[in-house]
Amino acid sequence: YGFQAQPMGYPGGFVAPPVQNQPTMDGTIWMPIPPSIPNCPPGLEYLTQIDQILIHQQLELLEIVTGFETNNKYELKNALGQRVYFAAEDTDCLTRNCCGPARPFTISIIDNLGREVITLHRPLRCSSCCCPCCLQELEVQAPPGTTVGYVVQNWHACLPKFTIQDERRMDILKITGPCIVCRCCEDVNFEVKSVDETCAVGRISKKWSGFVQEMFTDTDNFGISFPMDLDVKMKAVMIGACFLIVSLSF
Repeated sequence: YGFQAQPMGYPGGFVAPPVQNQPTMDGTIWMPIPPSIPNCPPGLEYLTQIDQILIHQQLELLEIVTGFETNNKYELKNALGQRVYFAAEDTDCLTRNCCGPARPFTISIIDNLGREVITLHRPLRCSSCCCPCCLQELEVQAPPGTTVGYVVQNWHACLPKFTIQDERRMDILKITGPCIVCRCCEDVNFEVKSVDETCAVGRISKKWSGFVQEMFTDTDNFGISFPMDLDVKMKAVMIGACFLIVSLSF
């Protein structure tokens, strides 16, 4: 995936800093590696320096030619176009093509050193709005094996609604989308608000990608905005919320 090389050690315990902002063999420019931060999950230091993430789904030629759903891959970039993370879905062919938008999945999010820093787990759940007792849920781990939060779908008659929870299942943020998520020539916005839904906190947006790409491929572009000082764990959970919304609505 074009990851940067690990920094090399030198005698005396000195570690040479990695070369920053240099394109890898595939031409990708990664975001500079930030210094470690106390009490911050490893790999989430990047999120302390940004207030928005752009997610680009990669085009899969095999999927276009055959019509069979393949494992999705995504680039997560900052506002400067530098890659922050790379994300890859891991599901089997039968599950992808039989379950469709309701399929369970595991998505691994990898930093520029090739470390898996965030893992998203979506179990198999009922996808019917008429069955409010078994709605969608996604678990966010950072690092893998350590749960930092959940994204829980809330039942509503006509609006897509979700709750972001911390690792103790306490409600932290609310997400509300539009009644109609398929719109032509404009973005589709999901508003992120405080628990009482009185204060806007951020936004998850599906970006309009042009008529040809929208009609003939399922590659989409998304944006996430959040306060710079939001807890990095909740930023990671918002990334998970975006992927759950993508799988359900687009």
